[in-house]
Amino acid sequence: MLIKLERCFNKFSDIIGRIAATLLILMLINVFYDAIMRYLFKSGHIALQEIEWHLFSIVFLIGIAYTLKEDAHVRVDIIYDHLNTKTRSLINIFGAFILLIPLSWLIITGSLEFVREAYEFKEISGDPGGLTHRYLIKAIIPFSFVLILVSAVGFVLHNINIFLGAGAQDKP
Repeated sequence: MLIKLERCFNKFSDIIGRIAATLLILMLINVFYDAIMRYLFKSGHIALQEIEWHLFSIVFLIGIAYTLKEDAHVRVDIIYDHLNTKTRSLINIFGAFILLIPLSWLIITGSLEFVREAYEFKEISGDPGGLTHRYLIKAIIPFSFVLILVSAVGFVLHNINIFLGAGAQDKP
């Protein structure tokens, strides 16, 4: 039962990873176009540069959820790599409950006011020709941490399955 549930959460994280990869390709196309226009034709647009930054932010923020699923996040592997599989799975479970989930919840609840203010004040770019509706990019912050929470459930399930001896011993 836990393995099937883990697979559902992993499929969700895989979809998020594909979305991040697609946005990365769109960002690269945008950067390529902007660079060609700026350096060859001496024509640039502030909005295109801001879209680059926004796409980069989105790729980074939603890519974290996929990175967690792939167990590719940053940690100190000097000690971790020498531990047995069950001990590693326990560290991952406790780390998720002690650090990952509370921090994600804190960022979600803390950033909602940030988004609300941007929406109410109709915040726009400070640069002429920049993007409007700044609240949309700011809304990615709480949204991405909701995605991280969903991926964290799959991550915890994966590690519970490993601890119980029912799951794969490597990446989810």
